[in-house]
Amino acid sequence: MKNYLRFDRSPARWSTGLLLAVVAALAPIGAATAQPAIPDTIAQRALACAACHGKEGRATNEGFFPRIAGKPAGYLYNQLVNFRDGHRQYPMMTYMVDQMSDAYLKELAGYFAGQHLPYPPPQAPAATQAQLARGKQLALSGDASRNVPACIACHGQKLTGVVPAIPGLLGLPRDYLNAQFGSWRNKTRRTPSPDCMAEIATRLNPEDVSAVSAWLAAQPVPGDSAPAQSLPAKLPLPCGSVGAIDGAAK
Repeated sequence: MKNYLRFDRSPARWSTGLLLAVVAALAPIGAATAQPAIPDTIAQRALACAACHGKEGRATNEGFFPRIAGKPAGYLYNQLVNFRDGHRQYPMMTYMVDQMSDAYLKELAGYFAGQHLPYPPPQAPAATQAQLARGKQLALSGDASRNVPACIACHGQKLTGVVPAIPGLLGLPRDYLNAQFGSWRNKTRRTPSPDCMAEIATRLNPEDVSAVSAWLAAQPVPGDSAPAQSLPAKLPLPCGSVGAIDGAAK
């Protein structure tokens, strides 16, 4: 019986045997937990954007981050370039796109522009009736006394944007809208000259900004939220970031 119970006490043999035993035991576990190959698609690469902008770019209408799904491709591309080249200031976005080529940014913009997804219900208005009435006036009629055009004159009759480069305004958080007006006034958001939104922002006082952002954030998004294909008339102000849009003057 002693011959059967005897084993080699050599440290080298014992260590080698133990290592082989552990490898043999873990091999089935490794095989069972092997991860599938990650597809090299634009949808997979765009998942990095979901942390802030939500799945498929459909951010909620609360908080600070804007929805990017369904926005015109030209607008999204312009903003990505602006972040990369320092015309818009937001460190996280700059870090994300700092090394991306124009071609890649166009591909990314095209992907999100093609995501036409349902919108959540609008935010409950955190404003008085007088404020909402003023916001509606600015959005639909403007203010001729201050030479402020209506929002619909540039962003479309449904305020869902115009291809290729004018964004929609509905379905965006009030905090985000307020922040963008502040960025234009402070020159931390800029576009190629002439910068029409920076000009408009300087003509509005803080009360007007608060009123129009509250009204816009409280509006439901129409079922057909696709950007308009053209504007019915020329732009009321020259806009360097837009260019000619189906006959609309630069």
